[in-house]
Amino acid sequence: MRVRAQIQLLPDGRRLYLHDGPINVILEAFGDPRQVQAAYCGAAGRFVTILDELSEALPLLRQRMTEPGSVFSGVVAKRMAAAVRPYATRTFITPMAAVAGAVAEEILASMTSAACLEKAYVNDGGDIALHLEVGQQFTVGMVDRPDQPSLFGSAVIDAHQPVRGIATSGWRGRSFSLGIADAVTVLADCAAMADAAATIIANAVNLLGHPNVIRVPARQLAPDSDLGDLAVTQDVGHLTPQEISSALDSGETLAHDLAAEGLIRAAALDLRGETRIVGIPLRTLDAREQEPNWVHA
Repeated sequence: MRVRAQIQLLPDGRRLYLHDGPINVILEAFGDPRQVQAAYCGAAGRFVTILDELSEALPLLRQRMTEPGSVFSGVVAKRMAAAVRPYATRTFITPMAAVAGAVAEEILASMTSAACLEKAYVNDGGDIALHLEVGQQFTVGMVDRPDQPSLFGSAVIDAHQPVRGIATSGWRGRSFSLGIADAVTVLADCAAMADAAATIIANAVNLLGHPNVIRVPARQLAPDSDLGDLAVTQDVGHLTPQEISSALDSGETLAHDLAAEGLIRAAALDLRGETRIVGIPLRTLDAREQEPNWVHA
């Protein structure tokens, strides 16, 4: 029998931690305490069912997305498929590229349907879904290395803006990447869209065939990986300033294209300390600046 999900308040008494298999979520709601409690109950009740639903759909979710694509059952699987479908004719992508963002969205939806909140966020391993009522805002801190987070920039997300999803991807993160970006943070209309786009843009920050970039087949590292025999980045050695710029150029061009198509609202691309910004205003940040209520992406 599978071990049941872990659900507990963190020591600060404000944030709720949810863990089940590979899913690790931290969420927080703001508003009337009774409404916050109702939201947390709603999140917990929905969370315990999500992994089983995804497991049932996993064989299909690990297959390459095609257009119009297969028919998916389950609200989370449908969100995943919808988020990656715009890229089906551009490149290899599976619905798994949007799994964390789609899970964050579903948990947030359970919170807002159970309670009236001023604002809330659900952070699924760095992929974040936001809820903002009129007059509310979040400050988003962007990390330059998902494996050893330190802030390199920030963005203020106001309720009047369309952004409700944030995601970060890069070769150092928890998921495999085909590219060499240290981190690509994307702001989009929803978390699943941001998740898929961050994956695609991070893949595009690349130097194909470079001798100092070590790649191995994804299947060699994880036999059940949805990327199969595609070569994923495992190490990036010395790069010249010109090579760093060239790799970022490729990712920045794609980010501009996606912004023009309405698939993203903004992106920050980071490689070896050089950052490119696309879209709505984001600002670079002194690493010593801190805000206790920031949402980190």
